[in-house]
Amino acid sequence: MKIHLIKEATINGFTAKHSSSKIPFDDFITKLKFADWKVPSDIKQTFNTADILGNNCSRVVFDIGGNNFRTICKYAFSKKQVHLFIMWIGTHAEYTKLCKEGNQYSVSIF
Repeated sequence: MKIHLIKEATINGFTAKHSSSKIPFDDFITKLKFADWKVPSDIKQTFNTADILGNNCSRVVFDIGGNNFRTICKYAFSKKQVHLFIMWIGTHAEYTKLCKEGNQYSVSIF
């Protein structure tokens, strides 16, 4: 199924503030446009470094730009497409801090 990225404008806002993230996020978006997922484990076929979070939270963490940036997305599989909601974007250091606080399962900034 095709992926419907929700809040792509959030990525554009982030890359405007972090110019070194533009090319890696453009690559991320391009891969999403060509992805075909039927189940959550298919995410790893497109992004082998993605981490699918547990605790039944339907979230995945994507490493962007050689692990310099991270984005947490929530996914929802429907009959026709996969909805991928951007919940958080930041640097690797910001993600590490988020995890130390245990917020990667619940953060919803966007």
